[in-house]
Amino acid sequence: MRFNELGRTGIQVSEICLGTMTWGSQNSEAEAHAQMDHAIDQGVNFIDTAELYPTTPVSAETQGDTERFIGTWMKARGNRDRIVLATKIAGPGRSYIRGGRPMNRKEIETALDLSLTRLGTNHIDLYQLHWPNRGHYHFRQLWTYRPDRQPSRAEVIDNKLDILQALGDAVKAGKVRAIGLSNETAWGTMQFLDLAEKHGLPRVASIQNEYNLLYRPHDADFAEISHHEHVGLLSYSPLAAGLLSGKYLDGEVPAGSRASINGDLGGRMSQHQEPAVRDHVAVARKHGLDPAQMALAYCLTRPFMTSVIIGATSMDQLRSNIAAKDIALDDAVMRDIRAAIRRHPMPI
Repeated sequence: MRFNELGRTGIQVSEICLGTMTWGSQNSEAEAHAQMDHAIDQGVNFIDTAELYPTTPVSAETQGDTERFIGTWMKARGNRDRIVLATKIAGPGRSYIRGGRPMNRKEIETALDLSLTRLGTNHIDLYQLHWPNRGHYHFRQLWTYRPDRQPSRAEVIDNKLDILQALGDAVKAGKVRAIGLSNETAWGTMQFLDLAEKHGLPRVASIQNEYNLLYRPHDADFAEISHHEHVGLLSYSPLAAGLLSGKYLDGEVPAGSRASINGDLGGRMSQHQEPAVRDHVAVARKHGLDPAQMALAYCLTRPFMTSVIIGATSMDQLRSNIAAKDIALDDAVMRDIRAAIRRHPMPI
């Protein structure tokens, strides 16, 4: 397992991060514990969760169960010091999570303490903002996003400063080691960096956004931010919610799969994705590779990548996904992948 520095924090994280959003809905507590045991045995030291989880589907009844499962596992194994633990405060909109209120100082203080209790720990290694208070282009909103219809620049900046000050207090109190963003824009990220520099507040270490062979906005402006500002990408949905495994081709929906629960895979299951998926699967098979492993290995080649967040509902999936760390994509494979990308620039 290779390791990368998380921003400029000095914290070393495995290039494979164990994602957890199915624990509490598609996976039981015992299955979650087994997944963590295997991941740690394979050299993974990085686990990502959120107060919102599980999300397959999201519900008030299961909200917070994923953090609880991680907490019971760490207590049983006595291994908190071996884990780089990341979680997130939910943005506005979910009425059953703190009334669905926007993030501010009070909400951060409340949410952080609740997460610490569920996780059974006294600190979070990476505390992330799950999505912004304002609108953004993530979650399939790229073609309808209107920056001119968002709060004013002054309102956004004031709110970001309030958030950063609350996070700064959490860092000083020892409750948080580093901070990160998720589902943020390039402009929003730079505002956080600028405010941190001006006011001596914690610096954003990472950005957790979607990135995969079908969706690659990070290749543009965000790649420059990652390079110059040391804000590494933690890529979620590196398999595009399972599409890149090829298991949904020709309308197939395997029993128990994410698509059997969330039919459109968060808007990814469109008419545009199947020709692109078919093309990438053909590239993998041409070179004797597993399609899912090739898709994950491609993400690992990106120079801005700090860690690739994998998730699995079965141990076979987990073993296969972690094994992608050992897949080397030679020049011939990369040429064919780039050609497929040119034919299908961003189908989801």
